Amino acid sequence: MSIPYWRLSGFYFFYFATLGGFLPYWSLYLKDAGFNPIEIGELSALLVGTKIIAPNLWGWIADHTGKSLRIIRIAAFFAAVIFSGFLFVHDYVWFACITIGFSFFWNAVLPQFEAVTLSHLKSDAHRYSGIRLWGSIGFIVTVLGIGGLLDSWPVRLLPLVIVALLILNWWLTLITPEAKTVHHESAPLGMWQIIKKPEVLAFLAVNLLLQVSHAPYYVFYSIYLKHYHYSATVTGLLWALGVLAEIVLFVYMSRLLKRYSLRAVLLFSLALAVGRWLMIGGYPDYLGVLIFAQLLHAATFGGAHVVAIHLVHRYFGDRHQGKGQALYSSLSFGLGGMLGSLYSGYYWESLGPRFVFSIAAICCGIAFVIAYLWVGRENTKNLAVLG
Repeated sequence: MSIPYWRLSGFYFFYFATLGGFLPYWSLYLKDAGFNPIEIGELSALLVGTKIIAPNLWGWIADHTGKSLRIIRIAAFFAAVIFSGFLFVHDYVWFACITIGFSFFWNAVLPQFEAVTLSHLKSDAHRYSGIRLWGSIGFIVTVLGIGGLLDSWPVRLLPLVIVALLILNWWLTLITPEAKTVHHESAPLGMWQIIKKPEVLAFLAVNLLLQVSHAPYYVFYSIYLKHYHYSATVTGLLWALGVLAEIVLFVYMSRLLKRYSLRAVLLFSLALAVGRWLMIGGYPDYLGVLIFAQLLHAATFGGAHVVAIHLVHRYFGDRHQGKGQALYSSLSFGLGGMLGSLYSGYYWESLGPRFVFSIAAICCGIAFVIAYLWVGRENTKNLAVLG
């Protein structure tokens, strides 16, 4: 069966278009709604905190039923319905309740779709980057469009725009076909046996720390730029620049992986992440430094994420793919994102942005050491190309 390239790519386009409407501007919306930095940090922690449980629950169901796409469709539908509640509520408790409900379903969608995509690609897993780059394009389209919109219109319109994007995302899941998978009689190793491997534990720890470091950027970067009097348009352009650099990396990623091992790409990405957070925290008045720091997003997110998707596929195999993708998502974007959101929210005003981004750099430094000591050392050459 041929790969449904445009339908898979279309899903990533609309999923990350939704994220492009949400991620850069939601903290501005919360600030406009009257919430303080601690409350913004807590709400952001709730948003990603459900990833600790939700992806694992949905991944277990998907692997046991073989109905990943049906789960994705149900989750995408309820995510859109629940998020529409933000159009009608204004107090903290209701915001928290809707955030938990929305994110419980929303966080189920991407890990399972990653598994669906890899099931469609089979031995052509090197084509993943070419499909995933459409997500980055969708992010750029939305982040630039909304950035321009918010220079002329109030930020309170943001939930309405995101609801429309969520509906389009759900529609894409309806037209994406199921992947035909080969079911094995038994898996060589159980899930717990895989997790206990030192290289797998190290891999999970590295990605947890990496997402702890990204959380202050995701939660407070737009507020940070506004404090230094950058316009919404410039803010949107800086967000888009990071993702544009990510797209360029995705275009060349398959060629890079033929020359360099996954281990080498991961270590390089982590080293650049240390520098990126130090630049953002130390030089907010220098637009040129911020531009250069955004270009590093290609490595700190794009490169590290592609490596992670390949390593999950390799470590967990076909039988445990849904659970493996879910575990990666829950520990990195879930627990890591929650911890990073909380610490950045609590210390943003009391100790300042420079301290918060310095902690982010330290996290990446620790992640580099762990990755250097344990990730990929046992089989570096064979990790160079997946498939």
